[in-house]
Amino acid sequence: MLDSPKALLNGIGAEVAAGNLIPFLGPDTLLLDGASPVPTGARELALLLASKVGVPGRIKNNLWHAAQYIETHKHRVTIDRMMADTFKTVPAPNALHVWLAGLPKLPMIVDTWYDGAMRAALVAAGRTDWGIVQGASKARRIDGGVWNRAVTPDGTIVADEQAVGWGTVLYKPHGAAQPTGDVLVSDSDYVEVLTDIDIQTPIPEAVKSRRAGRGFIFLGCRFYDQILRTFARQICKRSGGPRYAVVPEDMTRNEIKFLELEGIKPLIMPLSEAVAGLTAAP
Repeated sequence: MLDSPKALLNGIGAEVAAGNLIPFLGPDTLLLDGASPVPTGARELALLLASKVGVPGRIKNNLWHAAQYIETHKHRVTIDRMMADTFKTVPAPNALHVWLAGLPKLPMIVDTWYDGAMRAALVAAGRTDWGIVQGASKARRIDGGVWNRAVTPDGTIVADEQAVGWGTVLYKPHGAAQPTGDVLVSDSDYVEVLTDIDIQTPIPEAVKSRRAGRGFIFLGCRFYDQILRTFARQICKRSGGPRYAVVPEDMTRNEIKFLELEGIKPLIMPLSEAVAGLTAAP
């Protein structure tokens, strides 16, 4: 049994490299090298959007409500343009992104934020055996009512079947600013997804097949909102385990309860310390 944090992290890192544990990335991963050029979290992004449009104070801290207000009162094109402008700058890939991009046995990377850092790392690694599977917003869900799309690194939408042959799938459940610019951000984007997600309809087949028999390691994620918890729960549903999460000390009661209910072992430590241990695995 692994009995020290360093040994545990080295072991988890080895399991990630072997393709047995799937990394599940949140926006706090962008803070590993200091300040980020883009917002890092739903509340920060909500406040930024609210500062540019007159969003009522009662909802300005809630990303999905704030985005819906802008969509309703200013048009969907406005929120899409604001999101594109906000995430136009691609954060430089950090040590975690670079390490993950260099793991050919890794079947999937779940990246839950809108930025393009993980994609940039995969491109920089020179790999040609990967692609993106991303959530489709309601506004662009016009081709048969699809929930997701398979996208090549250059932004070409391809048949879902093509994703089956990719060595590594970069799964962006909330959409991505690059290369397609299609993002889920308003309440209307999520209402149908959340209605059907319990029966797994919005979860891509490429994700279901890759999570089978494997566990997850959550890095840079927070679970203070129901949408964040629901997506994490449903993406990991029917996976093999084990599950770990690197978390800070200031977790809320809802976050602690979520980890307990989902059988996720919390590793309470700075993310930078955890990444150093993971990437040091032989």
